Amino acid sequence: MSQDPNCIFCKIAEGKIPSRKVYEDDEILAFHDIQPWAPVHFLLIPKQHITSFAHVEESHAPLLGKMMSLVPRLAQQEGCRPYPEGGFRLVCNTGDDGGQEVRHLHFHVIGGPRPWRKG
Repeated sequence: MSQDPNCIFCKIAEGKIPSRKVYEDDEILAFHDIQPWAPVHFLLIPKQHITSFAHVEESHAPLLGKMMSLVPRLAQQEGCRPYPEGGFRLVCNTGDDGGQEVRHLHFHVIGGPRPWRKG
């Protein structure tokens, strides 16, 4: 599994930097955002270093499918109300124009009662 030794999310995935974990398996890590925008705000990352969504290849499809299938369960586990009254927002910033701050593919899962601080 490829890692970038300078990437903060790779360091979190390797356990070199602590995080408040939501979920972890061999391929995926979910952890609470350190500056949450809403009552529920966690990040879902592949442990493999993929720079951005623009770098996703066909070979990543099984991993991304697994990540997407986790989102509803983890969102509810962390406090989002069930659909349709509740719900959540799934955001993937890509590149400078997309607002990506950390160059490691990640999804923000954001939800909980409104109003939220951002968005």
